[in-house]
Amino acid sequence: MLKQILKFIGWLLLTILLYVLVVLIHGTMTDYQPKAEIPLEADVNGNPESVISDSLLSFLIWNVGYGGLGSESDFFYDKGGMFFSGGRMIRPTESLAKKNIDGAAATLSAIDADFYLLQEVDYDSKRSYGINQFETHLSVLENVTGLFAPNYKAPRVPLPIFEPWRAYGKVYSGLATYSAYQPLESTRYQLPGSFSWPTRIFQLDRCAAVQKFPVSNGKELWVVNIHNSAYDKGGKLKKQQMDFLQDFLLDAYKKGHYIVVGGDWNQCPPFFPFDTFSPGNTQGYSQINIRDNFLPSDWTWAYDPTIPTNRKVGDIYEPGKTFETLIDFFLISPNLQAVEVKGIPQGFAYSDHQPVYLKVLLKNF
Repeated sequence: MLKQILKFIGWLLLTILLYVLVVLIHGTMTDYQPKAEIPLEADVNGNPESVISDSLLSFLIWNVGYGGLGSESDFFYDKGGMFFSGGRMIRPTESLAKKNIDGAAATLSAIDADFYLLQEVDYDSKRSYGINQFETHLSVLENVTGLFAPNYKAPRVPLPIFEPWRAYGKVYSGLATYSAYQPLESTRYQLPGSFSWPTRIFQLDRCAAVQKFPVSNGKELWVVNIHNSAYDKGGKLKKQQMDFLQDFLLDAYKKGHYIVVGGDWNQCPPFFPFDTFSPGNTQGYSQINIRDNFLPSDWTWAYDPTIPTNRKVGDIYEPGKTFETLIDFFLISPNLQAVEVKGIPQGFAYSDHQPVYLKVLLKNF
């Protein structure tokens, strides 16, 4: 009897080993390897303007959480569940995904902005039931161009490893930028840095989506949609990404361009206490700050310090209990003036992030 038990255990361990080996080989062979720079084609809905002729422009940023991270969600990976889900959500139900996606679309259509910079927009993913969120959002915005820059492309994400029947599955997701103007040029820039193998084969390939728009005074407006690394202990990857952005932005500004950077930075603005909304109740979470000398002091970090933009998703959202912080904001060049910036509180109904609205004035227009 003991011999049979040991034999069964041996076969079970071998099966598990073979499964993990197949997963790693498949993941490595299909790992997305984007080029450093990729030209992007914009889709069009209606008749966007060809030239910026107004000195006042408005922007909205929002990580829409792929339609899977509304207030009802308790995401398994946020509690470190690489191997087991621990009973937490891996994928939302189809009805919850549709509720979140429809809610995001309704939010966007109700907010009048010249530019919408979105993160975690699924193009075709199992986790959001194949709903093309890029096209969904494009369809509710009138007279805009739409740009999609992929940053998460995997034929099968096998997490949690030991629940293959519930695995995360296929993911094709990225950044979406919608604008009331026709861009001169749109480019996906790969950000440096990656996790070590094998973690990197199932993680996002972080990028910046850059669009250049003509302004009637002869200058250009550069709009940068950004989503920095998460689950980056110590901020090593973010440091590499920020060093890249620093050089890129300073070079662009030297050429005389207006620059707006917005998105999910996965870090707090300089000097902003990460536990502002939950003082003394960090629940084990921490967040780094962007260094104060990242750019010269005449650049502006634009955010609303009174409204949290992100909540932790290890558990279902409970106001006053769930940890909240601020990691979604804007950076604008010295030739722009922030006229208005406000967070848009939604009780994290449709995503684990909340939108932020910005209005800027173009100087020397």
